[in-house]
Amino acid sequence: MEQPCKSCYTYGKQARRLKSLQEEHSAVLPKYEYIEHTADLGFRAYGTSPELLFANAAEALFEVLVSLETIRPKEERIVEVEAPGFDTLMVSWLSELLYLFDTEGLLLKLFEIKRIEEDYLRATVCGEFMDQARHEIRTGIKAVTYHKLYVRKNDGMWETQVIVDL
Repeated sequence: MEQPCKSCYTYGKQARRLKSLQEEHSAVLPKYEYIEHTADLGFRAYGTSPELLFANAAEALFEVLVSLETIRPKEERIVEVEAPGFDTLMVSWLSELLYLFDTEGLLLKLFEIKRIEEDYLRATVCGEFMDQARHEIRTGIKAVTYHKLYVRKNDGMWETQVIVDL
C-alpha cells in the first residue's frame, strides 16, 4: 500500500482529530447537505468556524464528482485565493479547486485552511490524480456559480449555500 506524502500523513492525523470533534457536533448539524435545484446542483455546508466551513464546502464539492472514500492523500498543493468578501472568496476557493481537477486531474479529499480572512484564504489540500480504474466520476461540474450564494454566521455557526453548474 502506498503511503501518503509526509504533509498529507501529518494532516491526515490532524484531520482525524478534527473529524472526531465534528462528529460531536454532527448530531446537531451535518458537515454538508445537498439541495435540489433545477438543472444544477446545490449544497449547504456548515462549520463552527470559517476554516471548517470552507473545508466542508470543498469536501461537498468533490463528493459531487467522486466518492471521497476512493481518494488517497498522496499529492499536496498549496492553494491561495483572494476575493472581496466571504461570498466571493467561497466561489474563488471552490473554483480554484475545480481548476486543479480540470487541468491536472487532481481529486482532493483533505482540506486544511491555514489562514482565512474576509478577503484571503491559504490552504493545504491533499488528494491524488484521477485513476480511471479506481475513480468513477459521478457527474461533471462546469462551474461554481454566484446564483443564490451566501456565506453567513448565525448563532455561532457558519453556513454557506453554493450552486454548481453541471
